[in-house]
Amino acid sequence: MARSPHHLLESLEAWEAEVAHGLMERLRLAYLLRYFPPRLVWAGFMFVNGFLTIATLAAVAMLSREPALFPSLGPTAFLQFFQPRSAASSPRNTLYGHAIGLACGYASLWLVGLRHAPSVAAVGVDGWRVLAAALSLAATGALMILLRAAHPPAGATTLIVSLGLATEPVQLLMIEAAVAVMTLQAVVINRLAGLDYPLWSRSSRIERGSGQSSSNVGVR
Repeated sequence: MARSPHHLLESLEAWEAEVAHGLMERLRLAYLLRYFPPRLVWAGFMFVNGFLTIATLAAVAMLSREPALFPSLGPTAFLQFFQPRSAASSPRNTLYGHAIGLACGYASLWLVGLRHAPSVAAVGVDGWRVLAAALSLAATGALMILLRAAHPPAGATTLIVSLGLATEPVQLLMIEAAVAVMTLQAVVINRLAGLDYPLWSRSSRIERGSGQSSSNVGVR
């Protein structure tokens, strides 16, 4: 049954208050809520942790000269800190989702014979590249459904591979390692902040129950 806009707004405000109070109590900064609204406190949490998470991976990429930083990490970080109760943001779905995307992207390159071809950034898009990209995204979506490992940002990860932007096995391993590092950061940060973030996966029972409010976050 569809919820009314008023009910959705109440759920969002209740979630904001819960997150803000949990954060501030655990971090011993509850006094801030006497001066700032919960939404502003929560926005500050997102800003600080989004910055730290991406900055850490950017530093790793700079030092290692490997692709430890790539576009789909942005939406992954957003999910992990904005919807920590969602199954899609759980460590299991995050790690499996990106791994599926990497595997499907790499497989599509082999199938259409583009394994050693220059990337679209160098030569543009042709018919074979269109086929590789379409195959990779279609397979990624289907496998995430079959394996119950939905993680929308993985759709961008598979395109990074099938478009030729990262094709070497060591690069793909580095990308998955970066996802693992980000996920570990999310576990530590969310748990320290007192948020109900799973250590591995979120059961369907919990998702239907305590995770109900998080599914409405951002609906306005």
